[in-house]
Amino acid sequence: MSFIEVNETPLYYEDYGPKDAPVLVFSHSLFFNSDMFQHQVEHFSKDYRVICYDHRGQGNSGRSSLENLDMDTLTNDAAALIEGLGIQKCHFIGNSMGGFIALRLAARRPDLLLSCVVLGSSAEAEYKKEEFQPLVTQLQKNGAEEVVDTLMYIMFGDASLASLSLERERNYWRNYMKKLEPSIGDAAHQVIHRKSVLEELEDVKIPVLAIAGEQDHAYSIQLSENIAKKVENGRCEVVGKAGHSVALEKHEEVNKRLERHFVRMKSKLERKARS
Repeated sequence: MSFIEVNETPLYYEDYGPKDAPVLVFSHSLFFNSDMFQHQVEHFSKDYRVICYDHRGQGNSGRSSLENLDMDTLTNDAAALIEGLGIQKCHFIGNSMGGFIALRLAARRPDLLLSCVVLGSSAEAEYKKEEFQPLVTQLQKNGAEEVVDTLMYIMFGDASLASLSLERERNYWRNYMKKLEPSIGDAAHQVIHRKSVLEELEDVKIPVLAIAGEQDHAYSIQLSENIAKKVENGRCEVVGKAGHSVALEKHEEVNKRLERHFVRMKSKLERKARS
């Protein structure tokens, strides 16, 4: 187990692949941990250095007070992680909550990024805040066990919830979520009370790929399209029969799309170097 101290908090991370290879940093969804990207680790770690980490207040990382779980603090954590590991530039990939971090890095610390990829995410304030608030309050009081079915519906699409081939993985994450303690409610509170960064994206020059799940119960495809339209070099793609946890639910399809994106970025850099 590896930890790095950032902003007075220990962050847990895993470091895979050749240390001199191009770097991919993966940032997970609320209610998950860095394990949600194991399929990406297996696929990319032969040719890339792959970093997966847990947000403060989640997974194996240090716990924090509610006021220090906001998206700006988590973004500063991610920047400190990248710098602390001696990474000059990386592709930063975030699913849902991880996407909130990715977009803020793209807007505020483009010096650290080669590109930004967001999956099942949004640049806007939470438009379902009133709908989600009772759930957040319940999480803060009692943890996730009593509401795990609701969490599973939010985090997975209809096809994934019914899929026999995903049953083992689905059960793993259901059991993981059931054990989440009341502190997860503080992280959820900050997620639904986050501010919009849509206007900040107008100045983003680095490439941004927004991937949406066709069956996302939390965020519409339109939110991903809005991201792609707002940045100078944006692209939106939709993965069929995938829900909010698109990187996990349709990992083979997502890996293909990520691979194409990284190849495009490499070609652009090579052309730029020759010019």
